[in-house]
Amino acid sequence: MTPRPDTDHYRELFLKDVPLMDMRAPVEFNKGAFPCSENIPLLDDKQREAVGTCYKKKGQDAAIELGWQLATPDIREQRIRAWQHFIQRHPQGYLYCFRGGLRSRLSQQLVTEAGTPYPLIKGGYKAMRRFLIDELEQNCESMPLTLVSGRTGSGKTLVIHELVHALDLEGLANHRGSAFGRQLQPQPSQIDFENSLSIAVMKQLDKHSQPVFAEDEGRMIGGVNLPMSFINRMQQAPLAVLETPIAERIDIVLADYITGAYPQYTAQFGEEEGAQKFSEQILGNLSRIRKRLGGVRFTQLHGQFSDALGQLINHNNADGFRPGIQLLLTDYYDPMYDYQQGKRDGRVVFRGNRVAFIEWAKTWTQEVHSMV
Repeated sequence: MTPRPDTDHYRELFLKDVPLMDMRAPVEFNKGAFPCSENIPLLDDKQREAVGTCYKKKGQDAAIELGWQLATPDIREQRIRAWQHFIQRHPQGYLYCFRGGLRSRLSQQLVTEAGTPYPLIKGGYKAMRRFLIDELEQNCESMPLTLVSGRTGSGKTLVIHELVHALDLEGLANHRGSAFGRQLQPQPSQIDFENSLSIAVMKQLDKHSQPVFAEDEGRMIGGVNLPMSFINRMQQAPLAVLETPIAERIDIVLADYITGAYPQYTAQFGEEEGAQKFSEQILGNLSRIRKRLGGVRFTQLHGQFSDALGQLINHNNADGFRPGIQLLLTDYYDPMYDYQQGKRDGRVVFRGNRVAFIEWAKTWTQEVHSMV
């Protein structure tokens, strides 16, 4: 079989979700990587540090020699076996290191000698990361963005999932964007989030020139920040407001944060520990907004949620959360939303319920597309 050539077609790699074998050390991978990458390093963290120190003090030849010394026959066999397993699973993939230099070429040499030649990505991680940063900045300047706005609990994420051309920012951030929005699994690193966002925007714009919908978010989604290029575009985008009755909003919040989340905790930690961790998460999130709530409302909500947690854990009944959720929505979240929205009414292009919103979005897409 003729070996496939090395590549620097970064756009194609990301648009097609090509599997990528990351040869960097785990510490590098954990700081930032790409959605379709898998870390199978040439050197572990300690070996990378030792080789790097040698390179600085004695130069490249000495560093290469040290690398071969550290790569004992047993270690080399383990690495090659892991790489070959990846290659067998992903024959159309590529490998890369930080700059597309020494590590990726050594790895490429080893797998080639073992009978499984595999192409590398020119420029490595650094070049691909630079490409995604530049691509996002350029795309944000021209992206036909429309924001899905609405009060907390109005079901904006549900609408996003029904729209064909939409970015799920909270999904990318693995956070629901509110004080109670932390998910059981950790959020991605800032770099991982930015990489995923850039790829998601690129895919949307590659398909069409129609409006791209995204939820109206603040700059921070949990512990990650939206890039300034995206924030700037959001500040200019038209707003489509989803209007949902309070009773339905309570149902949505209850499903998102309580009845949908609690089983995840018990499935991962077991009944007793899961119940304890879930209770700590709910009451801990409430404590984080204590100052904004004020002492009286905080005490009231803390008591309501504590009783409701007991009902949920002991009787599998979540209805006890409803009064507290309604109080949070009407007395805490709604006033903040009204204040912010009052400064942006001139950008509103639609108001309506979920069914009307979906129908309007089709028309809005067609209208804007016809003008492009």
